[in-house]
Amino acid sequence: MKICVFCSAADLDDRYTVPARQFAELIGKGGHTLVWGGSDVGLMKVMADGVQEAGGRLVGISVEFLADKARAGADEMVIARDLAERKAQLLSRADAIVIMVGGTGTLDEATEILELKKHNLHDKPVVLLNTAGFYDGLKQQFQRMEEEGFLPLPLTDLVFFAEEPVGALAHLEEQAGLTA
Repeated sequence: MKICVFCSAADLDDRYTVPARQFAELIGKGGHTLVWGGSDVGLMKVMADGVQEAGGRLVGISVEFLADKARAGADEMVIARDLAERKAQLLSRADAIVIMVGGTGTLDEATEILELKKHNLHDKPVVLLNTAGFYDGLKQQFQRMEEEGFLPLPLTDLVFFAEEPVGALAHLEEQAGLTA
């Protein structure tokens, strides 16, 4: 399975890097491919290192203005013209999406992916990995949107909230029919 991960390129502390490393190892050991923003810095580097060291493949989609931060040694690296093209490439090359901790860029990617899914423009499973409760507030906001009629379909049809890496991957493999 090709798993697109949206996450930060910032250097973060252990409460975020340790679970990211665990998730990366699960992806690699499971024989999956990481499709990611291509950067060799911050949490993106943690993910790429972990997947590669555990035997998984790397497909990076960077963008022209960040090309100097693109990871050398990825199995495949694409340099997109702009952020819109990058997001489209990431989605088109993935079988599933995982949203990890991040800033405004990650939030932008997450909301676009969910908006596209809401309008049936893709049917890929989306997991929000709520490491250390990072997305508790966003989860509460999504629940309010659902309760007050802002979502045309159940929240559970849009996104699965996972608290741990193993739960995130288990959900994706179940959705893909890869588990018994």
